[in-house]
Amino acid sequence: MNKCTVNMPVSKNKFLTAMWFLLFTAGVLLIFLLNVSNGSANISIPDIIQITLGKVGQSETNYLIVQRIRLPRALAAMCGGAALAIAGFLLQTYFSNPIVEPYVLGISSGSSLFVGLVLIGGFTFGFQRITPVFMFIGAFVGASVIMLIIIIAATKVKSIITLLIIGLMAGYLCSATVSILSAFADRERIASFAMWNMGSFAGFTWTHLKIMYAIVGPALLCSFLMAKPLNALGMGDRYARSMGINVKAARYGLIFLSSVLTAAVTSFAGPISFVGLAVPHICRIVFRSSDSRILIPGAILGGAFMASLCDFTARNILLPRELPLSAVTAIIGAPIVVFLLTRKEKL
Repeated sequence: MNKCTVNMPVSKNKFLTAMWFLLFTAGVLLIFLLNVSNGSANISIPDIIQITLGKVGQSETNYLIVQRIRLPRALAAMCGGAALAIAGFLLQTYFSNPIVEPYVLGISSGSSLFVGLVLIGGFTFGFQRITPVFMFIGAFVGASVIMLIIIIAATKVKSIITLLIIGLMAGYLCSATVSILSAFADRERIASFAMWNMGSFAGFTWTHLKIMYAIVGPALLCSFLMAKPLNALGMGDRYARSMGINVKAARYGLIFLSSVLTAAVTSFAGPISFVGLAVPHICRIVFRSSDSRILIPGAILGGAFMASLCDFTARNILLPRELPLSAVTAIIGAPIVVFLLTRKEKL
């Protein structure tokens, strides 16, 4: 049992849990409205409601801004943040360590390598045109390859520090390969990849959004269904086996889901750091629980809120210019991670 839950009455714990879920939900709804209403052109909430219902309202320009730009982007930020938070939570459970996430372990770098091969190297792998589904499949393959390398390494070494170093080295190798490709690419392709590599939910269309939700939605549902195995694995492999859990299959499931979730976000929005690392920690602190049945929905809401908040900050803090999303997540996420690491013994 988590240390923070000791000596806390069950009724009080349930009340606090319900309150935090309400706060998280309210925060997500609030930042969603702010993302849709605020920008270079501010749009009132009543107009947004009309536009969402399919009515043009008083301004056709506002209708186009909301329907074609802001709504897809706001929904993409929510989905991407939830996916990254759950991917981080699953990896932290797999490695039984709170300082791992897709970006740290180089999994995002594996996805970035494939996108670099396409955007910089011009590789199409036999396909006549590059589609969003193709980009996801490639990003998934890249993420899976790096994850496989780390898993093989995990069977050889026991130190989490060594595994983190291996993940970082894999990330550096992927970045080096991209740099070599950049040396032979034209400026237009380099600029396109550089913009993608900074991370952004800009440019999302309804087609991209449907594909992303079609991938992330089932993966999140599967994460819910794995709550019991996750709780058992948190107590150790021997305990999990005594509860009838197929430990090997459960761990393969964690690997697959984390790779799918990471690839779904990276292929469309680029590499985004700190969300998968910070959000699970925050959820453990505020919910005062290690129960996956609580932490998974909490991480989904927390990830949606954090990514949406960072996207809102990136768009609006220096209007009309937009900051790179990865820079904003680092500025917001890095202090949180440092604070959480100093509290590691209390988690």
